[in-house]
Amino acid sequence: MKIYEIQERTFLLNILLEIWEGSVRATHNFLSDEEVDQIKEYVPMALKNVEYLLIAENESGEPVGFMGIENNRLEMLFLSSKERGKGLGRKLLQYGIENYAVGELTVNEQNPQAVGFYEHLGFQTYKRTEYDEEGNPYPLLYMKRGSGGN
Repeated sequence: MKIYEIQERTFLLNILLEIWEGSVRATHNFLSDEEVDQIKEYVPMALKNVEYLLIAENESGEPVGFMGIENNRLEMLFLSSKERGKGLGRKLLQYGIENYAVGELTVNEQNPQAVGFYEHLGFQTYKRTEYDEEGNPYPLLYMKRGSGGN
């Protein structure tokens, strides 16, 4: 397993978009197919614009996961559906914590696997909203490492 930051992102966008879509369809059961398709239109721009984009490759050099970090916040973390449950998410997040000082993140409350994963790695909810950033009825949990910032 190799984790590294990439600067030139264009050549990987299609592969990362496939990873994103497979991950979202496996974990975001509260979204309809149409909603996933709508969100997918904005993912390439998010991938291009996030401050730090880190890729995880398997032993064959194939990208199998990625995370985006901005201002010490985890903005995105997605894994190939074939890699889920193998510790890759933990490795990526720990890499982000150790090398990019990741201390905050936001997660959909309706994605209990992700919420549990982040809690297991020391993140605690300090704020909850009824709607996501686009005003959709998907509650968000804002989490920080440590005491939770209360």
